[in-house]
Amino acid sequence: MLSWALTFLVIALIAGVLGFGGIAGTAASIAKVLFFLFLVLFVVSLIFGRTRAPIA
Repeated sequence: MLSWALTFLVIALIAGVLGFGGIAGTAASIAKVLFFLFLVLFVVSLIFGRTRAPIA
């Protein structure tokens, strides 16, 4: 998921440099949403990954 966010970030940067404002804004918004979704899932996996009891 982080790679998708970075891909959209690169698309937004390239589109911004070339002057495509609408595409750059949309790609940046998608990159932001994907990054925060990745961050939330990462924190949740850290919390639940440490609280599991080992199977004996």
